[in-house]
Amino acid sequence: MRAVDQVIRARLHSDVVLVRQVADYIIAGGGKRLRPALVLLTAGALGYRGTHHHELAAVVEFIHTATLLHDDVVDESELRRGRETANALFGNAASVLVGDFLYSRAFQMMLTVNDMRVMQVLANATNVIAEGEVLQLMNCHNADIEVEEYLQVIRFKTAKLFEAAARLGSMLGGASPEVEDAMASYGMHLGTAFQLIDDVLDYSGEEVVTGKRLGDDLAEGKSTLPLIHVMHHGNNDQVACVRNAIENGGRNDFPAVLAAIRATDALAVTRRQAEAEIDTAIAALAGLRASSYRESLLELARFAIARNH
Repeated sequence: MRAVDQVIRARLHSDVVLVRQVADYIIAGGGKRLRPALVLLTAGALGYRGTHHHELAAVVEFIHTATLLHDDVVDESELRRGRETANALFGNAASVLVGDFLYSRAFQMMLTVNDMRVMQVLANATNVIAEGEVLQLMNCHNADIEVEEYLQVIRFKTAKLFEAAARLGSMLGGASPEVEDAMASYGMHLGTAFQLIDDVLDYSGEEVVTGKRLGDDLAEGKSTLPLIHVMHHGNNDQVACVRNAIENGGRNDFPAVLAAIRATDALAVTRRQAEAEIDTAIAALAGLRASSYRESLLELARFAIARNH
């Protein structure tokens, strides 16, 4: 990961001062670096010993960071990882344009691996992520979204990059098509579980730990799995309360919505869904030989559902 950070620092360079300022700010903001770690771990698990995994891990982090910059503008977010968002600090225009810079720099970096399949995987993933963003936008303020529709959004928007990261690492390691697909499946289910736990934390975390304001999703009119559960299993008053909050997007309804979520056990149901995703992810690792990398992939899966931020 230190080698990946060195690549990130080197590749962030631009003669345009504002590009450097915004990119440095968002990258230095930390984050778990799960997606680049996934490239390194899957490559290591398949026996890769070169250096291309450092470059591809940085590419994946750049794509992720670009989506964050654009997300925060779309969502009008003011806080991420306990700090002001880049759009709050530098303005929406700078955030969007530097996000574009990171996307295009990522595609420049892909060329260094000189592998058309790598380009294909990352180009496809970037396109699917964009589709997921649009799907989420279409579903904002929609209180009637079904579970499968919601899962499709997070598989596109969040899990796709996890899937691509795991596939890239296994490709570098020369995996068979079956093992490559298994690693991609691991990444997809890990990413889905990760987002589901984010949904739980939006109604149960501590703001100082999560680095975001509780109820942000509700304020934006996003119908996540806990809310969908209330819509299906709550009483008339609970359903009416959640519907009003989603359709009108207000933080004022947060206490009543939280009470409905607790009364219907919605967080436990969402967590069980995340645990089922992790069980499937872990099963996908069965074909890997024993190694510290495989153990780390197992630990990463367990972390995805045990975390509190």
